[in-house]
Amino acid sequence: MEEKKGLIIVHTGDGKGKTTAALGLALRAWGDGLRVLILQFIKGGWNYGELAAMDALGRLSDGRIEVRQMGLGFTKRGERTSAEHQEAARQAVSEAEAEMESGDWDLLILDEINYAVSFGLISEETLLALVERKPPMLHLVLTGRDAKPSLIEHADLVTEMKLIKHPYQHGIKAQKGIEF
Repeated sequence: MEEKKGLIIVHTGDGKGKTTAALGLALRAWGDGLRVLILQFIKGGWNYGELAAMDALGRLSDGRIEVRQMGLGFTKRGERTSAEHQEAARQAVSEAEAEMESGDWDLLILDEINYAVSFGLISEETLLALVERKPPMLHLVLTGRDAKPSLIEHADLVTEMKLIKHPYQHGIKAQKGIEF
């Protein structure tokens, strides 16, 4: 039995909590001295609460935890073209490859990368090639709905968040500090 190994972890499903679970893992890893990088594939341009928290933690620990918004925001809203979203996703993949190879991080979270695949911003093959290039001791977390069966097969740990009830179903808008 292997004593230590960098894990491939997937948070998927239609329920809330995929990014939240990944951020909780990032917080735990940071608290245990690991170096953590979070690359957000869709989010961009908004000021989410987690950005301020991670920035503060990064300043406390000489950059041992960092969040980079690589996306351009929601793909179905705004003035950005599909080609612009695809280019941002391609750049996020390149950034992920470079950071995986850098050896600077113990935990790399690719937030919302499954959305990038399901929205056609990157291919399933590109995702799998990225996963297969993971260094042996790097922990890799991939979030977002609709994780491909091929990714699930590669993963060591998969958690599916299941929607039971959501305030939006009752006309309640997303709450700052809770959902963003």
